[in-house]
Amino acid sequence: MPSGFSFYFQAWLADLNRLYRAEPALFQRDSEPDGFEWIDCTDAAGSTVSFLRCGREGRRLLCVANFTPMLQQHYRVGVPTAGRWTELLNSDAVAYGGGGHGNLGGVESTGEGAHGRPASLDLVLPPLGFLVLREPGPAR
Repeated sequence: MPSGFSFYFQAWLADLNRLYRAEPALFQRDSEPDGFEWIDCTDAAGSTVSFLRCGREGRRLLCVANFTPMLQQHYRVGVPTAGRWTELLNSDAVAYGGGGHGNLGGVESTGEGAHGRPASLDLVLPPLGFLVLREPGPAR
């Protein structure tokens, strides 16, 4: 397997750019208030932030960042939609030189509400990691 920061960083940037082009929620409504929605920006103790990006007609994307060097298991994040949220990008993937901590491609929501939303996800947040998950269901 290749090694070195440059190789892994290039792989991360390539996948991040592919995701950006493929998901209208990341660019379509940048200048509109409805294109962005905080889930939690108050978790100073856990050093995390979570938010939704919303396109005009597509599914929403959940973005979660863990700014600590500690793996956080069972981190609950409120979401607006029940079902399986697909993990599209995980900065801790082995392909990017990470430890491979994540959510095995996706997470099924629970009926337990959180952050003022009707459902929630029980996530594994990799250390110093960033996750992007796509809302379940057909494009809206």
